[in-house]
Amino acid sequence: MILADKIINERKKLGLSQEDLADRLDVSRQSVSKWESAQSTPDLGRILKMSEIFGVSTDYLLKDEIEETHVTGEIIQDSAASAGGSRRYVSLEEASDFLNKVEKTTPLTACGVSMCILSPVVLIAMAGFSALGFVPEAVAAGVGLITLFILIAVAVFIFIMNDRCLKPYEFLETDAIETAYGVDGMVKEKKAAFEKKHTLFIALGVVLCILSSLPLIIGSLIATTQKQEDVIPLLVSVLLIIVATGVNLIIRAGNIMESYNKLLQEGEYNSEGKKASKAVGKIASIYWPIVVAGYLAWSFVTMQWEMTWIVWPVAAVLFGAVAGITRACMKE
Repeated sequence: MILADKIINERKKLGLSQEDLADRLDVSRQSVSKWESAQSTPDLGRILKMSEIFGVSTDYLLKDEIEETHVTGEIIQDSAASAGGSRRYVSLEEASDFLNKVEKTTPLTACGVSMCILSPVVLIAMAGFSALGFVPEAVAAGVGLITLFILIAVAVFIFIMNDRCLKPYEFLETDAIETAYGVDGMVKEKKAAFEKKHTLFIALGVVLCILSSLPLIIGSLIATTQKQEDVIPLLVSVLLIIVATGVNLIIRAGNIMESYNKLLQEGEYNSEGKKASKAVGKIASIYWPIVVAGYLAWSFVTMQWEMTWIVWPVAAVLFGAVAGITRACMKE
């Protein structure tokens, strides 16, 4: 229920006419009429005065999703406040700025992740060309390694810059928030408009990741034993390209949908989810550096880049399991 409907309902419950309410608020009857027809919005001072007249909280008046909640003498505190916590206020302007920044940085973040996945592709492909006799082994290794480090360096630069851009809004992931009037409505409208695109991108991304193994399967069926060994690096390169494309789509859709959930405090960004996210974040800060170090150590020691890529999907699945267990324990 919107503010206009709440004013009408509460006024009628007290048996007040628009003129009576206008007199108590020291405004004209036309002002009350415009509030009740949603043509204008009362200022904060009038909202506070109406909460006293109607015997309701300001949260009830301002937040569309809160249904009837009367108070006696004092405003009801929410669970976070009563537990000794506090809520961070988010204005409409601040919420809009956050969503705009997420929309601008998400494509870059998705490209950065894709670069990390694609970083060994040239090295693996050059190894295949070298095995087929097209490129000298030293040249293949040099070009591949240079490309790998350049792609990773560019990806890290993107991550650092995007993190700096969104750093002022990190509190949305961990703190309880209080949104200004109109924020929830605006975010819900954007979320509803984005849901079809989100579903499409997630579906395409998952399908691509599932189909990424087809090049290896087809190659193993049509190639002889000797040729199969020579073309495996090229097929692995194709596999990584398909995976990078799928992951790119998933991140583009997921990051934007997460931004809506953060402002609405839905899904994993409700009060319980935020507590669990803090724990998962601490685990991730230790887990992923170990994975990266292990991947690089294994790759450089064995020089089997066409095999070591398997570290990433295995590490991702294991981290998902660890995060799930952590959240379940926190919920208990």
